[in-house]
Amino acid sequence: MTGKLTARNIVLGGRVQGVGYRPFVHRIAGRFGLAGDVSNTAGQVLIHVEGASDAIARFETALITDAPGLARPKVLSSTPYAPRHAADFVIRKSTSATAGDAHVPPDLFCCPDCLAEIQSPSERRYRYPFCNCTQCGPRYTIIRDLPYDRVNTAMDRFEMCPACRAEYEDPFDRRFHAQPLACPDCGPELTFVANGNQCVGNEPALSATLDCLRDGVIVAVKGIGGYHLVCDASSDAAVMRLRARKVRPDKPLAVMFPQSGADGLDMLRAYVRLTAEEAAACLDPARPIVLAARRPDSSLSTALAQGLSELGVFLPYSPLHHLLLEGFGGPLVATSGNISGEPVITEIADAQSRLADVADAFLHHDRPILRPADDTVMRVISGVPRLLRAGRGQAPLELYLSHPLPEPVIAVGGHLKNSVALGWGQRVVVSSHIGDLDSPHARDAFARMIEDVQALHHVRARHVVCDNHAGYASTKWARGSGLPVTEIGHHVAHASALAGEYPDMQRWLTFTWDGTGLGDHGSIWGGEAFLGAPGDWRRVASVRPFHQLGGDRAAREPWRSASALLWEAGLQWMPPVERAALAKEAWQKRVGTVQTSSIGRLFDAAACLVMGLSETSYEGQAAMMMEAAAKPQPGATAFPIKRDEDGLLVIDWADVLPALMDKTRSVETRAGLFHEGLAQALVSQVLMLQDGNGFDAVGLTGGVFQNKVLSERVVALLAERDIPAFQHRQVPTNDGGLAFGQIVEFAALRQDAAV
Repeated sequence: MTGKLTARNIVLGGRVQGVGYRPFVHRIAGRFGLAGDVSNTAGQVLIHVEGASDAIARFETALITDAPGLARPKVLSSTPYAPRHAADFVIRKSTSATAGDAHVPPDLFCCPDCLAEIQSPSERRYRYPFCNCTQCGPRYTIIRDLPYDRVNTAMDRFEMCPACRAEYEDPFDRRFHAQPLACPDCGPELTFVANGNQCVGNEPALSATLDCLRDGVIVAVKGIGGYHLVCDASSDAAVMRLRARKVRPDKPLAVMFPQSGADGLDMLRAYVRLTAEEAAACLDPARPIVLAARRPDSSLSTALAQGLSELGVFLPYSPLHHLLLEGFGGPLVATSGNISGEPVITEIADAQSRLADVADAFLHHDRPILRPADDTVMRVISGVPRLLRAGRGQAPLELYLSHPLPEPVIAVGGHLKNSVALGWGQRVVVSSHIGDLDSPHARDAFARMIEDVQALHHVRARHVVCDNHAGYASTKWARGSGLPVTEIGHHVAHASALAGEYPDMQRWLTFTWDGTGLGDHGSIWGGEAFLGAPGDWRRVASVRPFHQLGGDRAAREPWRSASALLWEAGLQWMPPVERAALAKEAWQKRVGTVQTSSIGRLFDAAACLVMGLSETSYEGQAAMMMEAAAKPQPGATAFPIKRDEDGLLVIDWADVLPALMDKTRSVETRAGLFHEGLAQALVSQVLMLQDGNGFDAVGLTGGVFQNKVLSERVVALLAERDIPAFQHRQVPTNDGGLAFGQIVEFAALRQDAAV
């Protein structure tokens, strides 16, 4: 070393655990001839470094610029310190930290080095289904506590063999301090079970599984975040059998493709048309399910996504997946291993009992999954991948508030597509997707997630934020928690979630379009626009309300919304269902009806009138089929806009009904007219509200804006008028983003109260 001996203490935060960051620090310290030490604390990396001042400066720069690809380091502090005259640079044992410092790493896809290793016969991990290193493998789903050390993970039960121990302790090995490190001699193992018989061992279990899949059998496969139900994606018989057994007659099924070609996407491209943005999304480190247009000449089963033009596709992300897909030689259905609507199953015993009527066989392994993580789902809208579901590889989501919270809070989201969020200081952590809270299993998983997110981050909430709908299971939990509760309007939370992603925007005009959410005086909203900002929203636009027939049943029976619209407009109509006359009489007497302004229910009604769709089997099906059918109609007229007695600018749907029922026009034309009319109507509301109302941007949020055709048309029409439009980039636009919005709104209300 040349120059005067100096020393600094450096603290780094962000994503620095579970990504090989400490071994990286050790290597670059050696590169610059520095001494000292590095250690983990809960969510941070602590460095003491000493040497020449110019070498330390270069070292500090390299901590950021040369960091491992999956790391996201942030220098929290760098302060001078007295030299300790260390002889070399070492990695020290991790230490505990103060509450709230934890940053939980996500699960990581199988890296190229490990993939090459399991494909090379000369390697000792050849064809090993649990190969990993510091740059890949499970993290979030195996961590019991932080700091991220093996003793705090589900891998603590597997004692490393001498060969693995040597790699683990070698600072120049890519498995140096890789906590899930394992090999065939000391790590997890596969077990195949079918017809009461079991086959133990990785190769025999893989071989038996592949034989079953080739025979059209449905296999429940334990993965990183839970079980998948797997079958041949090209077999109509296998797919229809899976649908019948899972009681999932129509909802799309995701398909996993073997990785092939220079970028890994060659086989996938043979079945779907990928844009550049969709291809990049497929290769994202989260390895999400990505919606892409199916090729009409595809040999895949036609039963995978009936009535839709897109298919959910993804690449294998674990060594086990790679071995299965490579061995099978073609695409496989890989849908969530659960009872429809419930959280994904993670335990062997649960899978054997609860999936016994669905799967013919099971491929288990003995590495515990400590928390479920369903696959992440993305859709490219306006050139940007948008989250539809946050799960494995993405969760937990880390977001930040523009102002600190006065106390730690837990936000419990809505009832459908539930996720929860923990907020403290300026940090917000959003959980992985939990699901709909209709069943006891789902509600148990919801309660466990609330406890888990607090325990894992060493933060205990002192306040609960929830939806204002008394019937939601999440609201019932909040009210029974024993903590102070703040209830936030459903659509206000949507608006604040979007604003929270763009804190530099001061004033918004935000459209919150979805299927349902409690409004004023017991009404159901779903087509609202709000002016303002978190803590200060004012409802300024909506949709002409109508009396929805049948309450919550309307979401699965589009004829109810169609009937209500037509009867409200004074048109003659009798729905094609039994006891139609009784239904009309009930509607006329306002028995079992609720007033709504939901765009989601408008889509349902349109699907009934345009496509003859009277019943659906999953939420959003009618809207998705309408979108798939829609042919662009750029010359269509906007729905009329009127001002109601409260001064709201209201979209009036009545004049459009005859056109939707006009069977001289094709289904594709009428579906296109509906989309265009709505897009033009939204833009009309924007233009009318510009007069006398200042706003910096237009926001689009709520489940309706998962619709690519509608969203992109709105954005294009606004762009023609130089009006910027913003959509979600970090949290789902559907109810999966509500918990984040609840915290953003709560923080703003508390800040206003403190002023």
